[in-house]
Amino acid sequence: MRTVLMVAEKPSLAQSIAKILSRGNMSSRKGLNGACSVHEYTGSFLGQSAHFKMTSVCGHVMTLDFIGKYNSWDKVDPAELFSKAPTEKKEANPKLTMVKFLQVEGRGCDCIVLWLDCDKEGENICFEVLDAVLPVMNKPRGTERTIYRAKFSSITDTDICNAMNHLGEPNRNEALSVDARQELDLRIGCAFTRFQTKYFQGKYGNLDSSLISFGPCQTPTLGFCVERHDKIQSFKPETYWVLQAKVNPEKENSLTLDWDRVRVFDREVAQMFLNITKMAKEAKVESVSKKEKVKQRPLALNTVEMLRVASAALGMGPQHAMQIAERLYTQGYISYPRTETTHYPENFDLKGCLRQQANNPYWAETVKALLSEGINRPRKGHDAGDHPPITPMRAATEAELGGDGWRLYEYITRHFIATVSADCKYLQTTISFSIGPERFTCVGKVVTSPGFTEIMPWHSIPLEESLPHCEKGDLFPIGEIKLLEKQTSPPDYLTEAELITLMEKHGIGTDASIPVHINNICQRNYVTVESGRKLKPTNLGIVLVHGYYKIDAELVLPTIRSAVEKQLNLIALGKANYHQVLEHTLDIFKRKFHYFVDSIAGMDELMEVSFSPLAATGKPLSRCGKCHRFMKYIQAKPSRLHCSHCDDTYSLPQNGTIKLYKELRCPLDDFELVLWSSGSRGKSYPLCPYCYNHPPFRDMKKGMGCNECTHPTCQHSLSMLGIGQCVECENGVLVLDSTSGPKWKMACNKCNVVVHFFENAHKVRVSPDTCDLCEAALVDVDFNKAKSPLPGDETQHSGCVFCDPVFQDLVELKHAAMRHPMHRGGQGKRQGRGRGKGRRPGGRLNPKKPKDKMAALAAYFV
Repeated sequence: MRTVLMVAEKPSLAQSIAKILSRGNMSSRKGLNGACSVHEYTGSFLGQSAHFKMTSVCGHVMTLDFIGKYNSWDKVDPAELFSKAPTEKKEANPKLTMVKFLQVEGRGCDCIVLWLDCDKEGENICFEVLDAVLPVMNKPRGTERTIYRAKFSSITDTDICNAMNHLGEPNRNEALSVDARQELDLRIGCAFTRFQTKYFQGKYGNLDSSLISFGPCQTPTLGFCVERHDKIQSFKPETYWVLQAKVNPEKENSLTLDWDRVRVFDREVAQMFLNITKMAKEAKVESVSKKEKVKQRPLALNTVEMLRVASAALGMGPQHAMQIAERLYTQGYISYPRTETTHYPENFDLKGCLRQQANNPYWAETVKALLSEGINRPRKGHDAGDHPPITPMRAATEAELGGDGWRLYEYITRHFIATVSADCKYLQTTISFSIGPERFTCVGKVVTSPGFTEIMPWHSIPLEESLPHCEKGDLFPIGEIKLLEKQTSPPDYLTEAELITLMEKHGIGTDASIPVHINNICQRNYVTVESGRKLKPTNLGIVLVHGYYKIDAELVLPTIRSAVEKQLNLIALGKANYHQVLEHTLDIFKRKFHYFVDSIAGMDELMEVSFSPLAATGKPLSRCGKCHRFMKYIQAKPSRLHCSHCDDTYSLPQNGTIKLYKELRCPLDDFELVLWSSGSRGKSYPLCPYCYNHPPFRDMKKGMGCNECTHPTCQHSLSMLGIGQCVECENGVLVLDSTSGPKWKMACNKCNVVVHFFENAHKVRVSPDTCDLCEAALVDVDFNKAKSPLPGDETQHSGCVFCDPVFQDLVELKHAAMRHPMHRGGQGKRQGRGRGKGRRPGGRLNPKKPKDKMAALAAYFV
């Protein structure tokens, strides 16, 4: 019996697909990485019985990055990133050990069926999976085919079974186009970002952005927002005048008429027209026309239109809307949400999708009427050849989906029903009047057939006062004629919906990446989202775009990126050579980069006007070890210390508070120590600003505080305050926080484990002695006499935090409320178990713990 491995893009999809193909008769188990499950069942594959193993990845398996040394901002010239710097594929999420997991499951399999999402990114992940699995699979016999690709657009029984019966092959060209985009964005983005971030953060203190990033798509996106801002700023309002007339066909009602000239910009001319018309006493009907008009039903829904409506009507940001749509898709409620197509294929089961909605109380009547009277074929839209338009695939209730999920699903469903409904028809009556020599018009609309507006009431024709019945030559008394003075108004800031339209029009990004680019410019503090989801550029965003315009407008205009996107699409279609496109584009941007570097003074002039130099920002905090003058603490992101006398800047840990640490100094460089804290429920540790940026010992890395310093005698170092190995992560050491009294705690110097102990103790010190059982350092504790928990009014006790029965009830494990990526587990290999090397001269290196000690500790804390 052959073994067939099947791989989907997400664990939830793997489960849904396996359930459908096995008809619910499958066994499931967790994979070795804990994130992905494996669903096994027996069935038939290409006419032979086979054992199926269905599993998944979690998005991309690999990511592109520069090799180690080129990731250093300080040691590498950004210009080298365009061609010299070699790249490599690394695991996208090393913690998931996805490659190892795929190899374990793929070993001994005969065939592989790829169920990745059917878009370019999905094709790219297909080849990442194949690179991991093919070396361990059974070798094919002769010319036997072993790699299959399933093409599907929704998670329904029909679609999945149909995909299984019509397996194809993965598309190498589409995967290459994604590789090309990744490499271009990495090389171009990193080079520009590193250069301008280092240049401007070294000069200005109040930029309030931790990264001055550049992106081939992100920057033109910002350009659109700033262009609109510039139009608003340069707008000069003009005064104009409008002639408004009212006639009284019946005694009660008056009818307001629109002037055919619309408006004039000269006051005296307007006054002349007013004087002429005032001489007339009656308005004469010159013509009455009636036309039947049609308001077309919408085209089928694609990604860009869904994102536009989500932002404009539902108040959801594009990134958030896309996440919700993906969740609805993986749960089987809607078809694939990433599509450029607005045209249903001829064989699409529209009636089947409509029947699913026949029992929903919100639209049951409309749906039943459509099914009995017959549906209208949707309008012919654009067929991009990817997926069918976004369609509801099964019925849902508000209780099932809740909140934003339901609101998006409801819109998708109403839009779908509208595409198969009739057009809205209405009768438009236009009456033309003359008052003296001037012409005026009045228009009225009466709906004759509401059509799709029943299900999309926000598109309905507004109810207007009905026009009087009249014929040519009728005369009506004039109620009043007056001159209205008005002013032209500036355009408003771009809304997300308008920005999405501009990005689509100019070919910036794809339906999948548009939300990411918009989210990026918000995250970088280049724009802020105002009420009504309007995007208002910040000072930094405006200065950057003006600077690009001043140096090289093509860096911010959509033209060059649009041309690159066309080339990438040609790679996907097999009409352009991957290497040639990559080389040509990188060569263009390399030249632009050199010109940008040479001309940076142009952007700097604009920066000087808007931002303060480092020396003029911040407040004095701690003394520099070189000149012994006060350094200034700059709080704006990224927070840092700056010595204006030495002209040196020292980066600090982010997302916490920084204060002076008792005016104590580092024994190595004489810099005053500062204390970083993430709050009362989090961690805190002292650090030397110089050592934090220039590690003093070989086993230390940049960005380490005193709680990781291996200085053998400094009273703040790991060597003096380390207690024992962390109970959760491999490389961490629990270090006493000597500033935390009277609510004493020790915290892991790698992960977010915090151990609270000895509350209200007067003093807690780390002893030079170690525990015989677990080799952790002993602690000496002095309690207040009034609050001592020790037996017999004792106030002092020395023992092991982990093993001493006296301390057992006084220790409590918690997780710090961390807000900071600095504290991810395991920053490189450090001392062994317990306090390990560097504890003190003559101390044992890497003492081994009893094997079950970790389990005992974990059980103890739980």
